This record gives sequence, structure tokens and C-alpha cells, in this order.
Amino acid sequence: MTLTFQLDPAIDRELRDGVLALWADVSNAGGAVGFVPPVTPEEIRPALLRHLVGIAEGGTRLLVGRDADGAIAATAFFTHNSHPLMTHWVWLYTVMVHPAHQGKGYGLDLMAAAEEAARTGEGFEHVEAIRLTCRGGTGVDSFYARAGYKEVGRVPAAIRVAPGDDRDDIIMLLPLND
Repeated sequence: MTLTFQLDPAIDRELRDGVLALWADVSNAGGAVGFVPPVTPEEIRPALLRHLVGIAEGGTRLLVGRDADGAIAATAFFTHNSHPLMTHWVWLYTVMVHPAHQGKGYGLDLMAAAEEAARTGEGFEHVEAIRLTCRGGTGVDSFYARAGYKEVGRVPAAIRVAPGDDRDDIIMLLPLND
């Protein structure tokens, strides 16, 4: 089984609920996607709404991966830069693969689909790189390195997971013109 990826899917209740469920499941399995477990879909909803407002305004795009049953199994959000000196690269946020699908190579498939969208997708014509950040201490930086990203910066102790548990904010970049 493989995932089927779609850039800019129609936003409806099924999609919203599927992304919320995925985000909660990933967070509660220990995924570093903005929340600390335990968390409910309702607690995540405001963060999703911010992404959806960005989509409605045209600055954010959604890449969704669906499993063979059509369930949302992976996501990544692109955000275009509004700063006029930085429009040649995009941010990649909320990169998730459902815990039931982890270890099957779907994460690398998601990253390849994101790279392909940024290289060839309509609206990405002038994009030369993808930038993302990740939480130190999770090992996810080595995953992104396997997907071709290079660490280009690190802010020590920028992420406070809990009192006394600060993590580095790792900045990674994938040049698209290599």
C-alpha cells in the first residue's frame, strides 16, 4: 500500500476532522507537531483554523496523503513568505504521518511529494528552497537529513516542552536548484 498525495484538496468537514484526528494522534504518540500530550482535537482546532485562514488568504497550501481507504494519513502545510526579500523560499509546517503508518517509508514519500510540489507545482514557480524547523532531542532532524535537508541553524533551548525540558529549535533547508 502507498499513500496518494494531493496538493490543495477541497476543504470540507471530512478534511478538517481528518486533519484534527491525525494531528491529535501524532501529538499523543509523541510527535513534535506543536503540542505536548495528552491533547484533544478540540485543543488543536485553533491551530488548524490558523492554517485554514492562511489557505483562504492564499499564503498557505496543504499537501494531504491518503491511505488506500481514503483516510487522511499524512499532511504538510506550505507557507509562502510575505516578506519581499524572502519570496524565493517557502516554509514547511506540521509535517505528519499517522503513527499507524510510521516505519513504512511514508514519511520520506511525504517529503518527496512536498519537494515535487515545490519544484513543479503551480504557484511555486519562483521557489528555490524549502525551509522547516524541528524540535531537537527527537531525532527528527536525522529523518529530514535523509530527505535531503541540511541543518543551517540552531537556536538553543528555544522550545520549552515542560519546565526544565528545553529543546533546540533546529532550522533545516532543502535547496531546490541543486
